[in-house]
Amino acid sequence: MFATIREDIQTIKEKDPALGSIWEVWTYAGLWAVLHHRVAHKLYKMRLRFLPRIISQWARFLTNIEIHPGAQIGRRFFIDHGAGVVIGETAIVGDDVLMYHQVTLGGTSLEKVKRHPTIGNNVLIGMGAKIVGNITVGDDARIGANSVVTRDVPAGATAVGIPARIMIKDGVHLSDRPTHQVMDMALSSADPMGELMRRMLRELEDVRCRVESIEGEHQPDALAHLHDIQRKIADRYGEGSPLMEFYNQITDPKAHPNENLHGSGI
Repeated sequence: MFATIREDIQTIKEKDPALGSIWEVWTYAGLWAVLHHRVAHKLYKMRLRFLPRIISQWARFLTNIEIHPGAQIGRRFFIDHGAGVVIGETAIVGDDVLMYHQVTLGGTSLEKVKRHPTIGNNVLIGMGAKIVGNITVGDDARIGANSVVTRDVPAGATAVGIPARIMIKDGVHLSDRPTHQVMDMALSSADPMGELMRRMLRELEDVRCRVESIEGEHQPDALAHLHDIQRKIADRYGEGSPLMEFYNQITDPKAHPNENLHGSGI
């Protein structure tokens, strides 16, 4: 127990750059929540129920972090800031997990089964993320801020968005922004739907350029044909004839601003 506490304190020193002195760790709500949980979980495994719940609710009152006594928490678990964190009864959290405030490891079933997530080792869970259901987040995965995860996340992958989608897997980036740092802005701001829309807009722009290129190739021939018709009408019926006036009206671009040479609406 004491060795685990020392590891928890050392983890805070390594993962929180805001820490000034070692004594400040005792002001961290995340540390107190984890310490209370380790005691409550020991009692819970002894098939006690009421006393562990009293401890967990007391810890919630002190820290605004609620960890059910039945949740399995690994070593070197650090909750930074911590406000609003909720971890359900059947959740399993691996070693070296870094979690930020307002994270929920929630359940989606009312049955007494495994209904909460399993978090692998060395996982980063960004602020406000919601991971729900009996799903697995693999080792070394990253969950972006405010993401809603309802499906398994492979090991080493980065999931962002609502619902969360895999943006990075096996080192292959689906966006142009790097996410190698722990708190990289891209991890919190990458938008899979936005990336899809940008890709569609690029394809539409490419199609538009092709259409303009095709129209540009055919336009000189069409104009030459129109001028030839104009000369024939003028030679046969005269410049001031009613037919010539009618021709000028239908070929005047100012009279038909929303049509092209083929008469099709733009």
